[in-house]
Amino acid sequence: MKTHTRFANCLLLGLSVVSALAFVVAWGTGSNSWIGPCLTACFLSLAIAASFNPKLRNVTFTLWIAVGVALGMSFPSWFIGVGDFKFTRLFVPILQIIMFGMGTTLSLGDFSRVFKMPAGILTGIACQFTIMPVIGFVLAYTFGFPPEIAAGLVLVGVSPSGLASNVMAYIAKANLAMSVTMTAASTLLAPILTPLLMRLLAGQMIEINVSAMTWSITKIVLLPVLGGLVFHHLFYHRFKWLDRVMPMVSMVGIFLMTVLTVAPGRDNLLQMGALLILACLLHCTAGYLLGYWVCRALGMDKLTCRTISLEVGLQNSGMASGIAAEMGKVATLGLAPIVFGPVMNITASTIANWWRTHPIQPVTPNTAPADT
Repeated sequence: MKTHTRFANCLLLGLSVVSALAFVVAWGTGSNSWIGPCLTACFLSLAIAASFNPKLRNVTFTLWIAVGVALGMSFPSWFIGVGDFKFTRLFVPILQIIMFGMGTTLSLGDFSRVFKMPAGILTGIACQFTIMPVIGFVLAYTFGFPPEIAAGLVLVGVSPSGLASNVMAYIAKANLAMSVTMTAASTLLAPILTPLLMRLLAGQMIEINVSAMTWSITKIVLLPVLGGLVFHHLFYHRFKWLDRVMPMVSMVGIFLMTVLTVAPGRDNLLQMGALLILACLLHCTAGYLLGYWVCRALGMDKLTCRTISLEVGLQNSGMASGIAAEMGKVATLGLAPIVFGPVMNITASTIANWWRTHPIQPVTPNTAPADT
């Protein structure tokens, strides 16, 4: 790291510490008007510093999501709308761009892997659409949330996996090809399975229109992904620069969705934010653990178990937020998805970095099996 970059990082980290101390003082003295700005300044300076520090690159995106949450909580009136135009109307186009970007990273070869490694992929998809929905349902009732907020936990559980699982599989040195294929397959199944599971598990919490939800998922996820897949097949070789641009576009889109979801749901988050964080932490952690140990019980190798573990625990919370926006329930149904996102990124990055430093070693007569 060059001298001026190192100096800038030290300055930003110092600002973060000062802002954190100011936040503590404001909290302790009851100066509520300063709590939000101080917290925002703390996360913002940390996120900027991490963006230019290779050692912190794995947590940069999580820090920017924290900035989004802080902005939405601190300045909600800025992000609700202008005049009669509500910013939540931007959810669908933002998600479509993100899903199109996901489609451009796929190829027909990603789907053909289902036939090359069917046991692992089919087991992973089965775990995806059983473990997470059931856990979401149990937590929704256990915590006693209001119906629409409880249904949000179920909605996260019945969603497919997202791009985050592929990123974490790469960091963890897991089976990236399997992860990408599972994500693609679960995404294509989502228009069918997500509405049906939502009706089954959350039908008593809120009214579920299966056909309307199927169409929402189709236009938000399926059509853009298929469009990206076609683009990849026909034109991607002419636009190699998209490899660098699309991940950034996706991250900016998720950041914007975080802010635009938190702002209208601010009051609900202040009332039950801590409980939602705990519920989401239990949700994704149970997904990692059960995804791993179910596969181990079925006799699968540890690399496959690690891959499926991340795939099960990491959900497409953006899609869940988009469905909530389509239903006009961002401030309630959309809260659990937006809380789940940062929680899953923090926990998954911790697990992925641990696994990265503890790679699976081939078992030979002279080599003991690696740790889980």
